Amino acid sequence: MAIRVKLRQLLEQKGISQRELARLTGLRASTINHLCSDNVDRIYLETLELVCKTLNVRIEELIEID
Repeated sequence: MAIRVKLRQLLEQKGISQRELARLTGLRASTINHLCSDNVDRIYLETLELVCKTLNVRIEELIEID
């Protein structure tokens, strides 16, 4: 099972930079950068929830499970 995080695409669609999302969520910029990379190996549920609430998206819009 592979999980793909589509954060980079969502940020582009909403016109929000990684730095701005880090500021809005209080997460470290390196955490946001990691979630935008193609090599996400683990994600905390609290982080996903915070990103979803901040971007006003459902989790199904943020992650894709193969």
